[in-house]
Amino acid sequence: MTGALRVGVLGDIAAGPPDPSNTEYWLRLACDELRAGGALAAPVEFVHAWGPGLPTGTRENIERAFAELHERDVLLVVGPAIGDNALVATPLADGYQLPAINWAGSEYARSEYMFQLQVGSHQDEPLVMLDYLEKRGVQRLGIIYDESPIGSGYLEALQHAAGVRGLQIAATESVAPTATQAEAQARQLVAHDADTCLYLGLGHCLQAVVDGLQRAGFDGERLMSSAGIRGYHPQFSASVEGWVYLDVWSESNTVLAQLRERHGLDVRQSFAAAKGYDLGRLVAHGLANADEASREGVRRGLERIKWLPAAEGEQGTLLGFGRWDRGALHGRYLVARRWENGESVPA
Repeated sequence: MTGALRVGVLGDIAAGPPDPSNTEYWLRLACDELRAGGALAAPVEFVHAWGPGLPTGTRENIERAFAELHERDVLLVVGPAIGDNALVATPLADGYQLPAINWAGSEYARSEYMFQLQVGSHQDEPLVMLDYLEKRGVQRLGIIYDESPIGSGYLEALQHAAGVRGLQIAATESVAPTATQAEAQARQLVAHDADTCLYLGLGHCLQAVVDGLQRAGFDGERLMSSAGIRGYHPQFSASVEGWVYLDVWSESNTVLAQLRERHGLDVRQSFAAAKGYDLGRLVAHGLANADEASREGVRRGLERIKWLPAAEGEQGTLLGFGRWDRGALHGRYLVARRWENGESVPA
């Protein structure tokens, strides 16, 4: 392949079009590494489409942005980032026969043409949460979850796993994904003697949940899904203080440590670096593995990625796909961490 390979980047976060250089920086870095080593012969061109999606945007915006990238003859789409939007994009990828890699949390956002880098997981996170809580001797779970495919996905997996393990769910309360009040839900947890609160959702309503628990006088364990990753943004740091949450990086990971050292990155950049670099390498290796500069060639190229050491997760986590395998991360890629004084530390 000698002509420029065109890769689409779909931005779906409704707060505004993200800085294209952020995601593109890591994609380009990984592609440049393979170019420098001779594994990727052709240059890579990145084109962007913004479709402000759910929960504050619309599914139609995702459909429009994906169609735009299809019309611009990209070989591969990177995105969406949010689970609800990845579910919208999955049938589009199949319909256009256009391979895509989302970096959302739902394993239902996988298909023949839709691949996934699991930056969190609606299906796997509940298992890690319950492992943590069982070690803490928790007896009665109180759950607040988003009324959305994301929240429902978390809840279904957690209820099943809790039932198998014999853990009691004392109260289950739903909240709108963009809610500004959650005191009534928090008071139900207190009324049912829950000794822990699990927040399961995207995190747009996180401040409402935090405020509601405080007003209700809840003083038990507090654990949230990978929504806690929002704590890396200064505007959310106070909201997540003291919460245990699930992240995708670990101090034990030597791939990440070497990446930070090569590029002079602070430990506080670990999440962004691990996610970005792994996403970039999936793109770069998928293109390098392609036997022809076509969408079908790139789909086959992604399937040929095997046993690539991941920057995400605990040491030994691997990246790869396969003929019926569309989830990139294999191993202990989810890590329980806690926010303390604005810093993410092992839980």
